[in-house]
Amino acid sequence: MPRFENPSDYLFAAEAAAALGHSGRKLRKALDALIQFDQSPSSYGRRTRDEFVAAAAEAYWSYVVQREQFGLIDPDYIAAEYGVPEEVQRAMGPNVRT
Repeated sequence: MPRFENPSDYLFAAEAAAALGHSGRKLRKALDALIQFDQSPSSYGRRTRDEFVAAAAEAYWSYVVQREQFGLIDPDYIAAEYGVPEEVQRAMGPNVRT
């Protein structure tokens, strides 16, 4: 358990925790969007499945990296907990926009 010597450390810890929570919600939202696309692809117009996989892969990567900053090096746990498909795990990484 971390020791906070300076009262402002609590503020930084709270912000870090909030950012981590936001990142986890972003991953859940991206995975849910991929599931919804798979259930009804025609309702998404010109968007492709690859776009949904890429968005989920970037959200997964971001969440893993943020957790690693806290010393939580457990991408397999995250994949199991969130139900991250293998293809999303393989595509994990930042989405390079050109």
